Amino acid sequence: MRRPTLAVAAIAALAFSGAGVGSAVATGPGDRIGVFGTDLKTDEIGRSANVKHLANIAPSGALAEGLGTDMAFQDGKAFVGNYDGFSIIDVSNPRQPRTIVQVSCPGSQNDISVSGDLLYLSTDSSRSDDSCASTSQSATQKESWEGIKIFDISDVKNPKYLKSVETACGSHTHTLVPGKGETKGNDYLYVSSYSPRAQYPDCQTPHDLISIVKVDKANPTTAEVIATPNLFPDGGNPGGPGPTPIANRSSTTGCHDITALPHKDIAAGACMGDGIIMDIADREQPKVIEQVQDNENFAFWHSATFNADATKVVFTDELGGGGAPTCDAETGPERGANAIYDLSADHELTFRSYYKIPRHQTETENCVAHNGSLIPVAGRDLMVQSWYQGGVSVWDFTDSDNPHELGYFERGPLPADEGIGGTWSTYYYNGHLFSSDIARGFDVLKFNDPAVKRADTIRMGELNPQSQPEYPVR
Repeated sequence: MRRPTLAVAAIAALAFSGAGVGSAVATGPGDRIGVFGTDLKTDEIGRSANVKHLANIAPSGALAEGLGTDMAFQDGKAFVGNYDGFSIIDVSNPRQPRTIVQVSCPGSQNDISVSGDLLYLSTDSSRSDDSCASTSQSATQKESWEGIKIFDISDVKNPKYLKSVETACGSHTHTLVPGKGETKGNDYLYVSSYSPRAQYPDCQTPHDLISIVKVDKANPTTAEVIATPNLFPDGGNPGGPGPTPIANRSSTTGCHDITALPHKDIAAGACMGDGIIMDIADREQPKVIEQVQDNENFAFWHSATFNADATKVVFTDELGGGGAPTCDAETGPERGANAIYDLSADHELTFRSYYKIPRHQTETENCVAHNGSLIPVAGRDLMVQSWYQGGVSVWDFTDSDNPHELGYFERGPLPADEGIGGTWSTYYYNGHLFSSDIARGFDVLKFNDPAVKRADTIRMGELNPQSQPEYPVR
């Protein structure tokens, strides 16, 4: 999501809380099967028969007023970002998830990843300083701060803030790329940021780059920016008008998100006006080896997902920046959608088709393609994905030309005075679907379908969806 204009209350100190916060509520009996979109009342649940809603943890405590954002997973725990900090949730029993701790540390978006005893958090709003007691401060001031925060999570009940690293234009998202060979003890964070302004001293034009933060895992307090490679020496997509103002093509001034496939030494970048493939064999010097544009239908290249054997990439278009109702007949099936590209052995991208949820939403529901992940099934390409107030979609792109939905879960529209909402991210982890809803908290879903029976037996210790693992598909 692009930065919304929000009044976020300042939190005075780094705070931890767990007991009595975020208890799970079992759900299911009131759900309406086969009812969706414009048929649902406020907060009413509609779902396909093969998707069950097992539990919800409603917003509460120190994070009650913040927006729920992205997630990572480790050893039966979900790490859930929030504009006001992050929470750690025990999901070892998916029917009874339990909040272990909440950490108050405001700063959008708080995109999150985990690596052993370390947790990385992105700050993409200009702050008075790098502490968790900071307040909002204009980016026109040189002393303002935004970038990466690093926490020690060796004791998950008591995370400790270790280090900050300032990055140009902040950190909208970051992608964890583990080192290899001689650099195996390092983590590399590929930091995506954008929207430079002449009046921002730390975010100047042109901004055709990413920042690479190197973290020595044995000594994380030495973390620093080691490179700012220019991905678009030609300036990238200049942007241009679309059929409507929200469909204007974004100019490329950085990247929104990068998904790495470390075991293949490649990454896919969604960079506002461009989709790219990078060679990341040298973690400190990634190189763009393929670049595509869609000047007819894509407004804002948002994110990317590889299939398991790296023969396809799904790029998403966040038409309207995540705040507009684009899942309707007027917008159509090719805008605010996914684009499926085949990826050749020599890393050439070839467009094949679009996929968009086949359910119209109301004019008050912000809905567009957003974050998701693979469901590891041998011989098939399955994905679960969030669509904000369009809900969760499980879909099949095995046939690149004919993608189709297998199941869904969604809520009816939020009350009109609540503004944006819906599910930000939905990921498959250890047999279940976990969703971070902007306004309604943390949901656990079960997709019951013969297609995923074998996938349900796969267990992953750690999962950062933007650092795709080599899935042991079955």
